[in-house]
Order: sequence, then C-alpha cells, then structure tokens
Amino acid sequence: MSSEFSGHPRGSREYRRLLVALAFAGVATFTQLYSSQGILPLISRDLGVDAATAALTVSGTTAGLAAAVLPWSLLADRIGRLPAMRIAIVSATVLGLLAPLMPDAASLIGVRVVEGLALGGLPAIALTYLAEEVDRRHASTAAATYVAGTSLGGLLGRLVAAPIAEQAGWRIGMGSVAVIAAVAAVVFIALAPRSYGFAFVAGHPLRRLVRVIGMLARDRVMLALWAQGFLLMGGFVTVYNYLAFHLEGAPYFLPPALASLLFTAYLAGTASSRIAGGIAERTGTRPVLLGAAVVMLAGLLLTLAASLLIVIVGLVVMTAGFFAGHAAASAALGQRAAQGRAQAASVYTLGYYAGSSLFGWLGGLALLAGDWPAVVSLVAVLVVLAGVAALAVSPRGGAPARH
Repeated sequence: MSSEFSGHPRGSREYRRLLVALAFAGVATFTQLYSSQGILPLISRDLGVDAATAALTVSGTTAGLAAAVLPWSLLADRIGRLPAMRIAIVSATVLGLLAPLMPDAASLIGVRVVEGLALGGLPAIALTYLAEEVDRRHASTAAATYVAGTSLGGLLGRLVAAPIAEQAGWRIGMGSVAVIAAVAAVVFIALAPRSYGFAFVAGHPLRRLVRVIGMLARDRVMLALWAQGFLLMGGFVTVYNYLAFHLEGAPYFLPPALASLLFTAYLAGTASSRIAGGIAERTGTRPVLLGAAVVMLAGLLLTLAASLLIVIVGLVVMTAGFFAGHAAASAALGQRAAQGRAQAASVYTLGYYAGSSLFGWLGGLALLAGDWPAVVSLVAVLVVLAGVAALAVSPRGGAPARH
C-alpha cells in the first residue's frame, strides 16, 4: 500500500467499479442467504416440519455466517480483502447449488449452515475493503450504496424463489436463485478493483484480534453501534420469516406466490439506505439511528391491522426504517474505528447475524405461542432497545475514537 493513497475519489473509474462490484457481491450473498425465506411454508409442508424448524434453513445459515466472520477477518488480514472475498463467494456459490439437492430437512439445514460459514467472508470484509479503498469524505454514501445492493439481492432471491417454487417445487425455486447468485459472483470477481489501501498485518493474528476487540469494546459508541446490528436485524428477519405464515390464514388467505410480492418492500430499503447515508454525513449518526427506530416501530405496529393494504404499508415503512439504521451504523463503524476497522466490522456482522439467527428462531416459538401479535411484541421490544442504545452514540457518532 502506498502511504500516499487516501482512497478513490467519488466519481472516479475505480470508485464506480468498486461500488458496482460490491453491489453484485451483495446480490450474490443475499440472494443465497435468504433464498428459502419466501418459501418457508412450502418447505415446511413438503418436508413435514413445523414453522420454527423450517425457519432454521434461514437461521442456520445466518448462524453459520455469524460464527465465521471473525475467522474470515483474520484470514483477510493475512492474505488481503479481495482474495478472501473471492474464496468466500466461490465456496458459497458451490454450496448454494448443492443445497436444493438435499433429501430431508436435517441435511438441508446442515448444508445451509456450511453455506453460511462460507458467506461469512463477504459482509464484514466488504465493508472493510470499502472503507480502505474509498475517500473517507464519501464513506457514508459508498457504504449506503453497498447496503442498497444487499437489499436488492435479498429482494431478488425472494421474488424469484417463491413463484417458481409454487409451480415447480421449492427445490427448483431455490436452485434458480443459486444460479442467479453464481452469475453475480462472476461479475463481482471480474469487476472488483485491486486493493491499494490494504496493509499486511504483522504479529500473531489471534492475539491481535483479542487485543483489538478489547480496545474497541471500551468505546461506548462502538458498543452502541454493534447493538444496532444485533437488535434491528433480529427484529427485521423475524418479521420477514413469519409474515407469510400469518398472511396465509384469515382474513388474508394469501397464496405463497402473492405473499412473495411483499418482499418488494425491500425497494423501500434500497431508497432509505441511500437517503440515510446522505443525512448521516450532514447531521451525524445518532439522529438517523433514533429516527430509524421510530419509523421501524411505527411500521411494525401497522402490520397488526386486519386490512392487507395497511399491513403492506406497515411492512414498507418498517423496511425503510431498518435499512436507514443499518446503513448509518455500517458507515459509522469504519469512521469510528481509528484502528481495527476489520475487527469492528466483523463484530458488527457477527452481532447482526447472531441477532438474525436467535430472534429469527425465537419468533417461530412466539408465533406458535401467541400468533402474530406475539411476534410483533417480540420485535417491538428489540426496536425499543435499539433506540435506547442509539442514545449512547454521540451526535457525530462516526468521529474517530481516541484510544
């Protein structure tokens, strides 16, 4: 790395290539990660398992991802961000193509867990790669663009899987998504520019990891940013895991193909993440996080309505709030961590998917115990806690910490 390198300026050819490549990485990652979410009722019926067990095809994958992010960050410190991401995306793509071939729920969940381990090499490293390669002045906007790409990936996987699965079975639906992810992976590998901001990290990697995380954990703002990922993502995935089960019953009686169209609400996240990035650059991180929590809670409460139209509006509002908060917190991480950016992003990603796995599964138990109102109550508690945690973030929450 050249000591003169300060990041690709906004509008440059390398800047544009990097953002396009990461957008396709987001598509490759999130189409696979949530490919089963829109077809959980079909998997449940075909394999003869309950809603909570079927949801392990999502939660198991996110749990694998959460477990893998710190080891992947260690590898990325040794071999570089881009080589690590390439290994991860190729491995995950192969496993994604194998998953629909599994004969029963246990083997399907097992392959999905291993697929999650492979996918762990992408989200945390992508944010670090971006923070190292982009002009710091435009880090929030660049990170928000990446988050927008992840929302499009999640939307694409769900929209493709459900209609195909209803006509040809969930295996064909999931396999079709895996093919799309493979194409996106090829585009990422072809476009991602070489790294100029990476410096080889000397020393024992595990000892350095423990030391850096310990240093970061003494910063209350960093702790609050990590909490955002754990709490908001936990609530967000819980809603999307179980809303289709809720809408299959009275008074909606929505078939799976139509229920999958609800995932177009992700487009609200594509827009809100970009808007939130710009607002955070002007006003700071805390106002965006607090506003995101309020918006998310308002949308969540609307999903209790008996009117399908109001439920849809609520889902759109909740999705916009989630992605605004996620984009603001993601951008603040790289700016806040004067040292240990990779580790800061990795812990955030670990919490993000640990929350997804834990609450995505607990939401199924809530659904069995108290139907949709119980699910909404669980998610509301998580969103309120995220708002309280956001109060600990300084007005200019992304400013570097003094260690």
